Amino acid sequence: MADGLNTARAMRVAEIMQDFKNIQMRISSIRANPSAEEYNEDGFVVLRQCVSAAQQIILDASVRRFMAQKIYLRAAAALRWASNRNAILQGAPPSPGHAPALQQIRNTLRTELASITDARVEACLRQADTNAGKYIQEDPSLAVIQRMAGRDR
Repeated sequence: MADGLNTARAMRVAEIMQDFKNIQMRISSIRANPSAEEYNEDGFVVLRQCVSAAQQIILDASVRRFMAQKIYLRAAAALRWASNRNAILQGAPPSPGHAPALQQIRNTLRTELASITDARVEACLRQADTNAGKYIQEDPSLAVIQRMAGRDR
């Protein structure tokens, strides 16, 4: 966790995402309108296959975003716990006098973690997308996300 590479990793993810965005924009600009006679020609068949594969990318990206959001929420809860623990201990080792406060923050952490359900994560992401006016008509359902996320674990 503290190997000093988190910033480099974050930058690499941002670079990959920017490349991904650029490629997606190029893919979305591809247009072909074959006539009925040309419909089954090799190149048009390949283009239809590419369109289908590109639609699968929305599914994959949605699943990865869902998984990343869930990781982030869990990590944020753990960081709050660590901050609260440090505030309680104030540099001292844990002692019996700290036990009630430490138990309280442990319970709070468990409650927070239990509240980070798949349904809540998906609903929050969908609501944020809706509020931002994003195109969500092809976004996968929670059941599809769970099925694919389970496959990727």
